[in-house]
Amino acid sequence: MPAYSQFSPSTLVGQQFGAIGVAGSSLTSFGTEASSSSILSQNSSSPPCFLYAFFPLKRPGILDRRKCSWKPWMVALTTTSVLLALSIIIGLLVYFLVYEQKSHYYQGSFRIPSITYSPDLSIEQSRHQTSLKQKLINEIDMIFQRSSLKYHYVKSHVVNFRPSNDGLKADILIKFQFPHNNVGTLKKQADSILYKKLQSTQSSLKRDISLPHLREINAAQAENILNSDCGLGMEYPPTARIADGKPAEKASWPWQSSLQVDGIHLCGASLIGSQWLLTSAHCFDTYKNPKLWTVSFGTTLSHPLMTRKIASIIIHENYASHKHDDDIAVVKLSSPILFSENLRRVCLPDATFQVLPKSKVFVTGWGALKANGPFPNSLQEVEIEIISNDVCNQVNVYGGAVSSAMICAGFLTGKLDACEGDSGGPLVISHDRNIWYLLGIVSWGIDCGKENKPGIYTRVTHYRNWIKSKTNI
Repeated sequence: MPAYSQFSPSTLVGQQFGAIGVAGSSLTSFGTEASSSSILSQNSSSPPCFLYAFFPLKRPGILDRRKCSWKPWMVALTTTSVLLALSIIIGLLVYFLVYEQKSHYYQGSFRIPSITYSPDLSIEQSRHQTSLKQKLINEIDMIFQRSSLKYHYVKSHVVNFRPSNDGLKADILIKFQFPHNNVGTLKKQADSILYKKLQSTQSSLKRDISLPHLREINAAQAENILNSDCGLGMEYPPTARIADGKPAEKASWPWQSSLQVDGIHLCGASLIGSQWLLTSAHCFDTYKNPKLWTVSFGTTLSHPLMTRKIASIIIHENYASHKHDDDIAVVKLSSPILFSENLRRVCLPDATFQVLPKSKVFVTGWGALKANGPFPNSLQEVEIEIISNDVCNQVNVYGGAVSSAMICAGFLTGKLDACEGDSGGPLVISHDRNIWYLLGIVSWGIDCGKENKPGIYTRVTHYRNWIKSKTNI
């Protein structure tokens, strides 16, 4: 039963972008058939001629038409001139209101006296933590969306909760868009609005006296915090396939990475922390030296979002290359990455996390599109189902080779499956609230998409304590 890992050069893809030029126009003077003095004459009983071009003041009579000697081309030219002037004014307003504004990030500390700190508030994506975060975000949203800064406020993010002598403390990050020449004034205004509202008895948030004011942090640090929550990926991913593949959308699976030697993709891996990847142990059967490896992030191999070198490879102590048991390894990056909308970590489930047969799951990777087929440049995705180990251990399937430390997933009818080169990649499930959890690691199988031969994955929950012992995650 071969492992899925296989060598494959990546395909280089190029793309060019064009530009559109904008031509201007010049204006000519009007003729002199109707002088300005006659048009604007105070003694005329009819409105000025040019008003007929724009306003239906009245239907001009014969006398009016005699006085209004403007030709149609004059009216058209005047109309064009006015519209051009309005376009310029609107364009300038948009430029100064939007393009001249810059993102500013502020962090503040707040008390929540009505709530006592509990350990589950430190458990990532727990129901208690998630619901309380959303409640506080809604409160901050309401404060600024009903204020004079409603057009400058962008969003807020609860960073973490801390125990306090008088209840609970929350660190909250708030993002604004301010014009560059008025940042100081608007920041003071934000401080004033926020803390004035917090004096209300209806507010669950209160001012933290030890940190009374919002403090600005740089954009890179702020974006890293805003995108540091685990499991934030595609909300409703479309059905696709790795075998007979279809590319995944950009940022659909922001934890997916490619393990490479000499720029050639060999295995997939999942980002589980700012400096840690989770993958299969068999990916390192041939090359065990960390210095030979690089990691790339992004949806394409030819134009990666980011690359990193590998500092260390930790293979499970009981792994043996001639077996499929304990096929798991963690990889430490040479330096931490900064999270962004396109680069996030996947959630790790608790050891007690359960998943039922027939549950929908996704597997992703840059493996072959079919057995002995070509390798894609773009990340592929496929939706498959969990199959019970009892079914997979039937004689006509895998005959007892699937242990409790493994997950069986795919279809007994075949076709949809992981393939060579997908090894080490993630098998994920959106368990609740569109948060994605890493259920399995692509490990082994027979061929790709073969009938009665679904894919076999290392069960992450079985190794949850081992992962924590190596990474502290």
